[in-house]
Amino acid sequence: MIRVPLRPLARILGARQKGENPDAIERENLAIRHEQMREKARGRAETRLLVMGLLFFSAFGVIGAQMGLLAASEPTEPHSGTAGAAILAQRADITDRDGHILATNLVTHSLYAQPQQMIDPRHSAEELMKIFPDLNRERLVRDLTGTRKFLWIKRKISPEQMQQVHDIGDPGLLFGPREMRIYPNGALASHILGGAGFGREGVHSAEVIGTAGVERAFDGWLRDPANGGKPLELSIDLAVQAAMEEVLAGGMKLMNAKGATSILMDVHTGEILAMASLPDFDPNTRPAPVPSRDPSDSPLFNRAVQGVYELGSTFKIFAVAQAIELGLVNPGTVIQTKSPLVWGRFRIKDFHNYGDHLSVTEIIVKSSNIGTARIALMIGAERQKAFLASLGLTEPTPVELAEAPTGRPIVPSRWPEITAMTVSYGHGLSASPLHLAAAYSTMVNGGYKVTPTILKADHVPRGPQIISEKTSAIIRSLMRQVVARGTASFGDVPGYLVGGKTGSADKVNPAGGYYKDKVMGTFASAFPMNDPKYVLVTSLDEASENSGSEPRRTAGWTTVPVGAEIIRRIAPLLGLRPQVGPSADAALTLVRN
Repeated sequence: MIRVPLRPLARILGARQKGENPDAIERENLAIRHEQMREKARGRAETRLLVMGLLFFSAFGVIGAQMGLLAASEPTEPHSGTAGAAILAQRADITDRDGHILATNLVTHSLYAQPQQMIDPRHSAEELMKIFPDLNRERLVRDLTGTRKFLWIKRKISPEQMQQVHDIGDPGLLFGPREMRIYPNGALASHILGGAGFGREGVHSAEVIGTAGVERAFDGWLRDPANGGKPLELSIDLAVQAAMEEVLAGGMKLMNAKGATSILMDVHTGEILAMASLPDFDPNTRPAPVPSRDPSDSPLFNRAVQGVYELGSTFKIFAVAQAIELGLVNPGTVIQTKSPLVWGRFRIKDFHNYGDHLSVTEIIVKSSNIGTARIALMIGAERQKAFLASLGLTEPTPVELAEAPTGRPIVPSRWPEITAMTVSYGHGLSASPLHLAAAYSTMVNGGYKVTPTILKADHVPRGPQIISEKTSAIIRSLMRQVVARGTASFGDVPGYLVGGKTGSADKVNPAGGYYKDKVMGTFASAFPMNDPKYVLVTSLDEASENSGSEPRRTAGWTTVPVGAEIIRRIAPLLGLRPQVGPSADAALTLVRN
């Protein structure tokens, strides 16, 4: 900016020539300069006032609009905007096939302490011990009287316990909301449900996650809000499950067994209507795993799915079915059964000497190892291996349980002829009772492969056909004769045409070989055999019937009576009416060739 001088030389010289005072010129210019400065300052002030006015107008406009919105809205309680809100998403219920609740949620509270705010920590510790006797007294006193600022005391408490803690009156004892998983039927179907626990935890919320069984297998689905609270429907029938567990527990005690399992399956859909494993547990208070060399020592062990055993003579049905399907034998074909059968350094014997020859029917009815081994030789090792694989006996079952992948069958690494012979009568290949139930369903339903499922199914497409309808009909007749006059005669339940096959396998000794006095007894059954609807597989671990002079450990004496009693109890619950008269049995009688 160019400033005008206060005493311009030209004007000063002109004033002097005229005799005027030059100072007047300076005063005039100074006044002009001051006036210019005032005008400039006034302009800046006016601009600032305009901007401030606009800002105040905008601010008051926003405040007024917000006040208008609040005045027009419904009054509600404020909600926390913290991340803990996501943890409170409710877990869906689990029901049986008829809608009965198996697992649901219960709103409760947790108990925690802020020791710095406590008035009398030692007194409070003593009172808490009266309410929660499972707490560690010394540790609780040490934590409450130490330098800790926060301490979990109980993750979940009952309303009664909450009131008792209230009565202590210490301001340092505080409560947080909790949503816990509850199983109203206690230990019923515990191995199916599995259990749940807490994942992420906060003072005001906790995440409920599945720890085992369907709770873990469907954890994401059960926690997904997109399902709109729809329950997870299982294929289980609660009444049938209760009856099965009651009979199985009594049979386990009566037969002095270490453990027991039973599976009821629909032969057409693969739906599991009941599945029990004993000993069991209460998922409301799920126990900790038991450290042991034998996993089956723990009540958490699901024998039906995780228990992989040599299932003995129940496998003989598969050998005979395959041989009939291949046209190698028919029910009347005579097989040499002279004992013993010597194969290299191996000697195969029968439980009793059944003579030098038996028909295929008698081999199954009397359960001849030698006869079955000779049939396996006709089939050949490669064809046998492929057939058992087609029945799903060489891979884990795809049932929707978290433990299913651990139930992997133990399959021989090599499959020479001697392996084919021993596998044919259930030694050398180990599978779970659930594998057996699915395979037997295929045997009796017309030959269609069945995939086990724990979910309720409205419609299940047929699986591939493994054996023909004709072969399946022959197998049904053989199984019926085993119960009517063979090794499973104690399994006959009047009116329900039970058919089945027994299996008594010496348990494998981890040190090598087999135990002489420990047997896994299995009864694989189906009913009614004139129109099979259900397969029931029952196994007792190390059972012994001791009413006689010597212990009897075979499945015919131990497992079969238990399986028969289960059928007697559950058949009416399944809506099956007993059939009276010989007509149904007559329909199963085959003409021998």
